[in-house]
Amino acid sequence: MARALMSEPSLVMLDEPMAGVNPALTQSLLDHILDLKTQGMSVLFVEHDMHMVRHIADWVVVMAEGRVVAEGDPHEVMANPAVIDAYLGSHHDEDLGNLDTGVVTAIKELADDDADELKR
Repeated sequence: MARALMSEPSLVMLDEPMAGVNPALTQSLLDHILDLKTQGMSVLFVEHDMHMVRHIADWVVVMAEGRVVAEGDPHEVMANPAVIDAYLGSHHDEDLGNLDTGVVTAIKELADDDADELKR
């Protein structure tokens, strides 16, 4: 990133800048990117860390399977049911006890099969 900034660009593009970064460095990097924004630089990035995106982005485009699912204000986009479904699944907030017993039985059988495989 330092090398990219040496040429004093008006736009910097980052591909998952927070991937694999420890929490202390994440905050430092986040502060640095926010500082670039206050200096008038445009920052375009691909990122899966939604906590970071929420704090830094003015505009978000969410894509899934090569299609735009939603775009706009980060807080509104992250509350969009289509975005939640695309990234967390439509039943992400349901207790497994509320699922159809056939589904729960199938999940348990898969877990048992995995456990048996590990024992071998």
